Amino acid sequence: MGFCLFAQMNRTDLKIVIVGRNGQLAWEANQQFQGLGQIICLGRPEIDLLDIKGVREEMRRIKPSVIVNAAAYTAVDQAESESEAAMKINAEAPAAMAEEAKRSGGLFITYSTDYVFDGKKATPYSETDPTASLNVYGASKLSGEKAVEAVGGSYLIFRTSWVYGARGKNFLKTIVKLAAERPELRIVDDQVGAPTWSRDLADATRKILEKLVSQSSPSKTSIGESLGDRRGIYHMSATGSVSWYGFAAAILQEMGKRGLSKGTLAKLVPIPSSEYPTPAARPHNSRLCNDKLKNSFGVTLPAWRESLARVMDELG
Repeated sequence: MGFCLFAQMNRTDLKIVIVGRNGQLAWEANQQFQGLGQIICLGRPEIDLLDIKGVREEMRRIKPSVIVNAAAYTAVDQAESESEAAMKINAEAPAAMAEEAKRSGGLFITYSTDYVFDGKKATPYSETDPTASLNVYGASKLSGEKAVEAVGGSYLIFRTSWVYGARGKNFLKTIVKLAAERPELRIVDDQVGAPTWSRDLADATRKILEKLVSQSSPSKTSIGESLGDRRGIYHMSATGSVSWYGFAAAILQEMGKRGLSKGTLAKLVPIPSSEYPTPAARPHNSRLCNDKLKNSFGVTLPAWRESLARVMDELG
């Protein structure tokens, strides 16, 4: 088994497994969770989410107090032709992890997406709004949500949107590269959401874990039990919203401030979704209402524009 980093602090009884290892969210979680207890970061070859039996065996061997599933099948367009793999990774594997967490009295945390909605609502989506996925990826994540809910136990499902960071493949990294290579970039301007930094997600998750740890004890109350009736689905995205075009414009503005390109940056041209057809349909409104998260745990993510500047500082 591979360990990313290993920390033993005051709660040596607390064993937190992060599934994903090389993904942008798993990497950030591994950094942010240090000091909470034993941090075990899993990825291939120790664990393969297409091998459900293997997932169960690994969790039973480790016996974690908390399982944080930061892995997912995220190739939205590719999922249209690989629905079986998307469903196994995004639905069957999380359900198996939730079952193993319940078996050992532990806490299960996983992340879902704004793509469980069809984007036809005019205002931000709340956790109680009807779901209606427009694509296979969204359907697979929604199936995962329902499967985890059906297991019961102590679980938290965090729906987020437009995740990016200084690591991995994401919109930010693509724009930074293409803006320096091409004279013009045509960017969709009728899809609106909240670009959410992977580190902000990891930090918010840590704050919630800290609260639950403080309400638990090695001898009396498990971290799963300390969650109580707060288990369920929560929206966890950056504050504010913008279109993909607006996000790209902000990225170029930050690049210009930092002199990240030696030549002239690309000209941005706003276009409607109809001029950029993709295998998977995207919702026009991806905005999420985060009030439940704030009211239940006192956690709010920073404004997307503020976090973008911090990420660009790292890239620079």
